[in-house]
Amino acid sequence: MIRKINKDAKGLIGILLIGDEQLDMIEKYLYRGDVFAIYNDKKIIAACVVTKEGDRIYELKNISVDIEFQKCGIGQKMISFLEKYYSDKADILLVGTGESPITLGFYRKCGFKESHRIKDFFVNNYDHPIYECGNQLIDMIYFKKEL
Repeated sequence: MIRKINKDAKGLIGILLIGDEQLDMIEKYLYRGDVFAIYNDKKIIAACVVTKEGDRIYELKNISVDIEFQKCGIGQKMISFLEKYYSDKADILLVGTGESPITLGFYRKCGFKESHRIKDFFVNNYDHPIYECGNQLIDMIYFKKEL
């Protein structure tokens, strides 16, 4: 079951740290966005923050899935839900990610197309190097999907 969280979004920090490992970065977008969670019984197994970035443009800021439930279609389920949820409010969904083969492949599989890059984003905005699949993340790669 997917629910929009109206109160106590701070209670999702633990799961959001899976997708963005620096707390102060999460706090920059957590309270200005819509927060959604996927439940398995009463346990939260995934969460996402979506922010409005312009006229009919929304950005998926953090999609985090509990490690135990990764590679089970939960992330795709969240994106599919968000596409429907925002279909009357948005023309474009954006998502920014690091240059990791797993995440790049995931967003391509979900129908997103590469849009642009922010050079040195991870180096300039995080207080420590971030690694995924053994590669240091340097640039933020943006994908977009037209709804």
